[in-house]
Amino acid sequence: MASPDLLSLLRRGLLALILFGATGLVAELVLLEHYEDAPQLIPFGLLSVTLLVAAWHWRDGTRRSLRAFQSVMLLLVIAGPVGVVLHVKGNFEAEREFNPSLLGLDLWLEVIRGEAPMLSPGTLVQLGLLGLLYAFRHPTLSIKDD
Repeated sequence: MASPDLLSLLRRGLLALILFGATGLVAELVLLEHYEDAPQLIPFGLLSVTLLVAAWHWRDGTRRSLRAFQSVMLLLVIAGPVGVVLHVKGNFEAEREFNPSLLGLDLWLEVIRGEAPMLSPGTLVQLGLLGLLYAFRHPTLSIKDD
């Protein structure tokens, strides 16, 4: 079994990756101008809360900050598939408007290749799962008082 110091260092590295990843995703959303309507602001909000809660937990390290962190990570895992559905729906509507004669497999191939990258919201799931991995059997959870 790994030493507590090594596990603590690995956990700190995972938390740093989460902070780095969330910062990069916010930058990418800004560069892609992913703020045309209200649903496009959802990842900005979630990633902003991710940055705040992860920084709070980095600084504080309490059970309460870890529970808040876990909650936000779960929201990221949920938001990813919702984003995929929204991207597919948007691509479908655009393809039907642009080329109403497309049907069946040809239509779905164009939807998959559409302007909104279908799988990019999956990065939220990836970030959330990384955060849940960070929190798995975290020593803070065994402490009863904050």
